[in-house]
Amino acid sequence: MMAGAFLFAPLADKLGRKKVLVICISLFSVATILTGFVTGPTQFSILRLIAGIGLGGLMPNVIALMTEYSPKSIRGILVATMYCGYAIGGILVSLMGIFVLPDFGWRVLFWSAGVPLLFLPLFIKYFPESMSFYILRKQNAKLCDILNRVDPGQNYSENDEFQFEEEKERAKGFPVKKLFESKRARSTFMFWLACFSCLIMVYGLNTWLPKLMMQAGYPLGSSLSFMLALNIGSIIGSIFGGWLADRIGSKKVLVMFFILGAACFALLGLKTNLLFLYTLIVVGGACTIGTQNIANPYIAEYYPKEMRSTGIGWALGMGRIGALLAPTLGGILLSKNLPLQINFLAFCIPCILGGLAILLIQNKYGSFDKKVIENKHSIEETIFEMEGKA
Repeated sequence: MMAGAFLFAPLADKLGRKKVLVICISLFSVATILTGFVTGPTQFSILRLIAGIGLGGLMPNVIALMTEYSPKSIRGILVATMYCGYAIGGILVSLMGIFVLPDFGWRVLFWSAGVPLLFLPLFIKYFPESMSFYILRKQNAKLCDILNRVDPGQNYSENDEFQFEEEKERAKGFPVKKLFESKRARSTFMFWLACFSCLIMVYGLNTWLPKLMMQAGYPLGSSLSFMLALNIGSIIGSIFGGWLADRIGSKKVLVMFFILGAACFALLGLKTNLLFLYTLIVVGGACTIGTQNIANPYIAEYYPKEMRSTGIGWALGMGRIGALLAPTLGGILLSKNLPLQINFLAFCIPCILGGLAILLIQNKYGSFDKKVIENKHSIEETIFEMEGKA
């Protein structure tokens, strides 16, 4: 997934996000289906690598496009709600693990990846490309079609004059290099650290939560149901956090969620009644997967459109380092046979790091779809009218 994010995010900013998404969906789905037919660990590993590359390239481009086409006033909640598909998949696979796995075996879980391929023809036909892609290639007809759907009262036509040169000039150069230009370097590094912190918690919990709870004395069925609670919490956190971010700002909400996550993990290791334990796990899901879902539109919106996939893609790519380390670090902790409280206290560290990273983001140097317009008297920053109506 890290390789996929690094490779496909800049590629999408140059070749078009829709094309790259079709490639990524096909790679991920086909490789995952084939995983259900393997006969050994080498084949399994190779196919999981290919699937991971596809999935890693899929996520930043979906986020970038959803950010571009969402109205600014409700952008946070729309992108976070869209990304709840990740958690819904986690819920479905938990249910399959509980009810299907004992009778049909593990291969069925991988064959279920054929579902996205069924929707691929509809995706190709109806899913729009990025506006900047049409602008750079002077495809007026497709540009007008989207503009008329966004703002029907204006009656845009192919004969209208569009300012292409400014967009072309901004699109020149290597997208990764631009992440550090215009005083964005510090914020770029802080986004990377925030994603690293968040994904080390997400993948640490996804990998080891059932085992941790079994070690604490809960049966396998209960341990899998904790995963269900974790993903339900992520949906609640994503939707509520996205709604709140649209009202008070993503930065404030993310810091608040990281602090709440640290408090939650500190309490999780304590012996308590089952209802309170499930409540804490729901909150934990909101403050880990939910936090990442809130961060995604914030990161994407920070960068200009012509480098948006690269910005979110490289942030998630660097975050994958945390995803790589999480299962190993969790395994080391489990092998030490430490008390449950100590294991969960370890998750407080990335919460604190992530919160500090978000605090150090410099919003004043972000794009946030602002445009600088010169007139005779001053330079005014205005929000694109079209973005507000999207």
